[in-house]
Amino acid sequence: MASPLPYLASNRNVETLFSKIQSAKVPDKFTHSFLQTTLGLKNTNDRGFIPLLRALGFIDQSGTPTSTYRLLKSKDTAKVALGQAVKIAYAPLFEADEKAHTHSGDKLKGLVAQVSGSDDDMTSRITGTFNALVRAADFSLPSPMVSDPEDAENEDSGNTQREVASTKIGRSLRPEFHYNIQIHLPSNATEDVYLNIFNALRKTFQ
Repeated sequence: MASPLPYLASNRNVETLFSKIQSAKVPDKFTHSFLQTTLGLKNTNDRGFIPLLRALGFIDQSGTPTSTYRLLKSKDTAKVALGQAVKIAYAPLFEADEKAHTHSGDKLKGLVAQVSGSDDDMTSRITGTFNALVRAADFSLPSPMVSDPEDAENEDSGNTQREVASTKIGRSLRPEFHYNIQIHLPSNATEDVYLNIFNALRKTFQ
């Protein structure tokens, strides 16, 4: 069964988006106005960043930044957090090939077409978006799944899409090489708290 994968009409400003997120204040809501006025991304195609950030788990359905969005604010955590988000958003791709982020060209296009069942045009869009995200991310370190407080409130009604995808990824990896670390933080946690956690992880897995 074909699995839909996130894509952008144009991936030209992907790295610019995450660079500007790092320097700008965390908004109450990530809106088109914030994207255009505060981040300066005014191109019509840039509007696709909002559903992309939602698919990556950095904002919720209402546009409110999640706890993982705050990890994008620090150079020490941004790339690792994005790498984890990519693995979750593109879970079907990593289920088919756990090294999907290392592929390029026809091999990656073939994998995308196989998983998504897309035509040539859509395959190119998905592949271009995936490649742009991979270039901005870091997959070299094990990264924790930081739960958003709102996700915790929804646990009684079932797992969220992100949690389900994370579980699938964990099953597809070999146990001896995969670390599944879950860290639950209060909603008022500061950036220093996140930095201390990642620093501790680096020391542990060096």
